[in-house]
Amino acid sequence: MSLCVGFDLDMTLIDPREGMVEIIDALAADSGIPLDAAGFAARLGPPLAIGLHNAGAPEQRIPELVPRFRQLYPDVVVPKTRVMPGALAAIASVRDAGGSVIVVTGKYQPSAELHLRTLGIEVDAVIGELFSDTKATALVEHGASIYVGDHVGDVRGARRAGAVSVAVASGPCDADELADAGADVVLTSLDEFPAWFGEHRAYAP
Repeated sequence: MSLCVGFDLDMTLIDPREGMVEIIDALAADSGIPLDAAGFAARLGPPLAIGLHNAGAPEQRIPELVPRFRQLYPDVVVPKTRVMPGALAAIASVRDAGGSVIVVTGKYQPSAELHLRTLGIEVDAVIGELFSDTKATALVEHGASIYVGDHVGDVRGARRAGAVSVAVASGPCDADELADAGADVVLTSLDEFPAWFGEHRAYAP
């Protein structure tokens, strides 16, 4: 079977928090709804509608906020987004082993693809708008044997797909939360991924 490794996007491969604060502040100004921009940026992972609700948006206003968020996103968030430490080396380690790389994310797919193009991160496939257990569908479809993410939802998706869950404590969930959720390995950052991946490959059946 060919080797395929899946990665989450926000706070796994990229850090969009600065732009996220700015875009939520812009939404609040546009809509007149007080929104917790810092809290939204600190809790990246769940689908946008859930994130907006948790930031203080009333349920009945979310349908108007989502398209405005997506309209602003390319100009507000994308330019301020940075690559996470170790992300490029992690992807390179998979490529060097002859593997393919996919991104499975809860983010709107066109936004995810734009981030990757802008930052020069090359992957074999991008599958968006999947969160937690629903990520398993894409992981199974692409034959991913490893899934790397920063959220307990990523751990659940990996486990449901029968993939090795590699959790990175670089997002909203700390190492203990990720381990308690069932992660097979917890890394401090993706800087540690190439060494772990090499050992995993060496001992894998």
